[in-house]
Amino acid sequence: MSQTDTSEIILKGISGSPGICIGKAYLVDKEGVDVIEKYTISKDKVKKETNRFRTAVTKAKNELADIIKGAPEELRRSVNILETHLILHKDKMLYGKTIDIIKNELVNAEWALKKTTAQAKSMFNNIPDPFLKSRSVDIEHVSESIMRNLVGLKDVNISNIDKRVILVAHNLSPAETSQIQLEKIMGFITDRGGKASHTSIIARTLEIPAVLGLDNATRVIKTDDIIIVDGSEGIVIVNPAEETLLRYSVLREKFETHKADILRISDRPAESSDGQLFSIMGNIELPEEIVAVKDHGGDGIGLFRTEFLYLNRINFPDEQELFDQYKEVVELMAPKPVTIRTLDINGDKEISSVPTLEEANPALGLRAIRFCLKNPEIFKTQLRAILRSAAYGNVRLMLPMISGCDEIFATFKLLDTVAESLEKDGLAYNRDIKIGIMIEIPSAAIMADAMADLVDFFSIGTNDLVQYTLAIDRVNRHVAYLYNPLHPAVIRMIKHVVDAGKKKNIKTFMCGEMASEIINLPILLGIGLDALSMSPQSIPTIKNMIRKISVKESRLFLKEALKQKFAIDTMQLITDTFGDTLTNDIYAK
Repeated sequence: MSQTDTSEIILKGISGSPGICIGKAYLVDKEGVDVIEKYTISKDKVKKETNRFRTAVTKAKNELADIIKGAPEELRRSVNILETHLILHKDKMLYGKTIDIIKNELVNAEWALKKTTAQAKSMFNNIPDPFLKSRSVDIEHVSESIMRNLVGLKDVNISNIDKRVILVAHNLSPAETSQIQLEKIMGFITDRGGKASHTSIIARTLEIPAVLGLDNATRVIKTDDIIIVDGSEGIVIVNPAEETLLRYSVLREKFETHKADILRISDRPAESSDGQLFSIMGNIELPEEIVAVKDHGGDGIGLFRTEFLYLNRINFPDEQELFDQYKEVVELMAPKPVTIRTLDINGDKEISSVPTLEEANPALGLRAIRFCLKNPEIFKTQLRAILRSAAYGNVRLMLPMISGCDEIFATFKLLDTVAESLEKDGLAYNRDIKIGIMIEIPSAAIMADAMADLVDFFSIGTNDLVQYTLAIDRVNRHVAYLYNPLHPAVIRMIKHVVDAGKKKNIKTFMCGEMASEIINLPILLGIGLDALSMSPQSIPTIKNMIRKISVKESRLFLKEALKQKFAIDTMQLITDTFGDTLTNDIYAK
């Protein structure tokens, strides 16, 4: 936090949803359950205590069901998030364990729920993937709604707010965010939360500015304070000076105009200024997000994360449930491609059918393809569903966290077995689909030339590749500053992979966050990537930027970039060479 002579205060957080809004703050004053006391109960009170807990769960579920019914039209495609919360209320991990603790430890329901929630959150926090790690927040939101009913507190009703304001809250659940009325709420900021949270996803769906993870916004800001929310930069300005207000008013107008302009032409091809075509696709987690990919001009699905159906439930989903979800996505996108990534989850997720694993370092443990090959029946169920869905559109199969050729061979063997079983069962399927691997481990990057003989495409997952190459955890605040996709080692590794693919005539895509930042485009086009995949909202900006860049010039620029020894020098070189072009697009980055 910094303070100037004009008494304006600048708070820095995390960009949850891009855009700029200016207006009066409205503090969402939720009654918090700050202190939970533990007390013992006698055995004859156990039934009464468990019934009290069950009643609280039922009330919380009914409240959420009412919210789902009243969700605005803009959120129809994201209502699945709230329906998952409905399932969570009765999930064994939360509901069953709480009742077990009440019975076995003879404690009050509040304490049992608190203990269960802490255990569940700890389990999710050990998942190395930041996207999956953030699902612990879903547990927290559901637990909080039950807890409030247990202790008799009333929840805030955001839909009743009748002023044109910017919400300021310690935290907002997806259920609360979904109550936002766009004609009233300009944007929101929270002390808690992150970019991968479902609250952030809903904000981007609504296309309103949001800044999360501010820590102390609710302590600094008061209701009716004038604030500026810059969702693109993750900045909030409290009590802005006149010149700041004027500057951001201009920026807001430029942002909205630019956003409207590039959205109008987002369905046009991403063709560089010297005539080279690129595919710009969307990353999705839910079938409902397909609408956003189409609305923003996506050329297909470059990454369909399939973990959503596996999380927050007692058992793994069956083949029919998976098939129905995949088929819906494939048919809606046809004839454009849908790249389905196989299950990328680690074994410390507690599901009744799989023993809980104790792993000192889950990031380097039994996860993704390793978990799948270790549990072939679970893997074959998913592969059957994917091959069946491939009969209804353009499906590509993508394997995560591949470290060597043996994992590819093992998967191919399972695919053949699955195809034979589908043939015997008389079910429609398609085995003749393109199969690729994610390059996110240095060993895979180094062995790219050998792996190119086995697969149809590469997809570079920069989120993990950067972490593993630089040996850092990007969510560890002590070393996160070292995370830099423009590190010379990362650029050279990506180039090595692309070159290996070109020699064997296979295409290389990128589906990590590096693909969605316009500052990286000169490097990526110069290296020779064939396609980029990103959040749907980033697609128009990237397509528009590609149209302004020459691939020939990018290749010449890359030669100079590869000479740099420091990431900061690479960044400066990009700015010096492409500064004017990049600045023109900065309001929609």
